[in-house]
Amino acid sequence: MDQNTPLKSLDDWEEDVVKRYPEPNQKQKEDYRNYTDSPRDALVRNFYKINHQYQTYDFVTAKQEEFLGLNKRKMSVWDALDYLNTLVDDSDPDIELDQLQHLLQTSEAIRKDGHPDWFVLTGLLHDLGKVLCLYGEPQWAVVGDTYPVGCQFSDKIVYPEFFAANPDFSDERYNSKFGVYYENCGLEQVKMSWGHDEYLYHVMKDYLPKPALYMIRYHSFYAQHREEAYSYLMNAEDRENFEWVKKFNPYDLYSKVPVPPDAKALRPYYEDLIAKYLPAELQF
Repeated sequence: MDQNTPLKSLDDWEEDVVKRYPEPNQKQKEDYRNYTDSPRDALVRNFYKINHQYQTYDFVTAKQEEFLGLNKRKMSVWDALDYLNTLVDDSDPDIELDQLQHLLQTSEAIRKDGHPDWFVLTGLLHDLGKVLCLYGEPQWAVVGDTYPVGCQFSDKIVYPEFFAANPDFSDERYNSKFGVYYENCGLEQVKMSWGHDEYLYHVMKDYLPKPALYMIRYHSFYAQHREEAYSYLMNAEDRENFEWVKKFNPYDLYSKVPVPPDAKALRPYYEDLIAKYLPAELQF
């Protein structure tokens, strides 16, 4: 198995999250997909085995230096969405929607509930960081649950046993509770495992309101917004804005139902919304 592509589809990770955190009083985990548990679970397990081994403090630092100059290419939001659609394959038996339709389902569910327009826009944008795949990045450095590096790995992170193979696990600089950080230092000071969340945050940070940026940056940080495993690193600003992350999470996980939105009809609304907040092209 190629270590760069341990999953059949990037969606396999997201469906595993739904399995771990099923929607209350709605679909149960066995209703979401038609895979027999063992083969797909084995893929996800292997994905996290690789992810947890290689997501070190030094790895994240190197990726930040490589990508956060935002000098790879210029793209419009629609160009980026068109690219994401090429990542979808036939391995998802649960739904026959491309990435744009999935993002539109998320954003339209948010709009239906009367949230601010920047919240709606965040629903459309939140996965655009997956364009990291354009640059040949391995799946385990694009998707997956995110977590702090540079301090002790929490046992609330999915498959925590795999961190034993991570060099930071036995490095005294990084394996204490606080590691290189200090109590309530604030998440702005904390390096997170590398992936689409952190990358897109830096693409969008000059344009969107702070709650939207928290949603983008931390929507895969399940060890905190679901398990509260790293509250000791958070400051007052983090705690305030994580309420928005928690509001966003159900739309991210549970809006995926097989009713295709009419992308063509919706496009004028979203073009206007994008133009309200973002430049015609973004630096990726």
